[in-house]
Amino acid sequence: MSGHSKWHSIRRTKGVLDQKRGQLFTKLARDITIATREGGSGDADANFRLRLAIDKAKASNMPSDNIQRAIDRGLGKGNEAAIEEIVYEGYAPGGIALLIETATDNRNRTNSEVRSTLTKAGGNPGEPGSVAWMFDQKGLITIDLATQKLDTDEVMLIAIDAGAADVEVGADTIDIYTESKQLAAIRQQLTDTGLPISSAELTMQPKTTIQADEKESLQAMRLIERLEDLDDVQKVHSNLDISEELAELFANE
Repeated sequence: MSGHSKWHSIRRTKGVLDQKRGQLFTKLARDITIATREGGSGDADANFRLRLAIDKAKASNMPSDNIQRAIDRGLGKGNEAAIEEIVYEGYAPGGIALLIETATDNRNRTNSEVRSTLTKAGGNPGEPGSVAWMFDQKGLITIDLATQKLDTDEVMLIAIDAGAADVEVGADTIDIYTESKQLAAIRQQLTDTGLPISSAELTMQPKTTIQADEKESLQAMRLIERLEDLDDVQKVHSNLDISEELAELFANE
């Protein structure tokens, strides 16, 4: 299973994704606000990044009123402070690279929280550019195997024919990676075939992964979890290769 799917499966097993729904809605709203502002439009049909953000919000049962308020904020309506995106770079124990995407209305607060979380967990902040070169931006389309029985070989062929750059089959999901600019087109082609797409998003895929020892891997996963639990952190990307054994150990902590 890919690191992306495995990590979210672990979080789901631990009940984290359900326990913090209020925090999740805040993060989803910030995604929508930034997508609206960056795309210069509150029309999801004309702003693909906004379409992805809205689809993700709806999949998490975010109320329509919340979605509209987030769009309005991105259009500059109201008196709320502006949201900005900041990407932090750093290292977890074992030299594992971390890209930390944040969305914040208070840069000083976010900077302090991210740095403190890194250092307290045995990690280190990195200089700009020290980690980013290890990742490529890709489109990621996830198909949930739990909701429908599918022939994985057939799905892989369909995805490759549609132009996918890579396909990873896990126990519960199929992750289809695309070039970032092709995400919209390939998503539409897969949708047209009737495949049950559970999510589509832009992600940062590591060029190579690291297999750390058990102690350092668990330390890194605990650090990633703490970072993701910060209100201002949207996503954390790493180049840690999570084995099935380590996934089970961490999920049962």
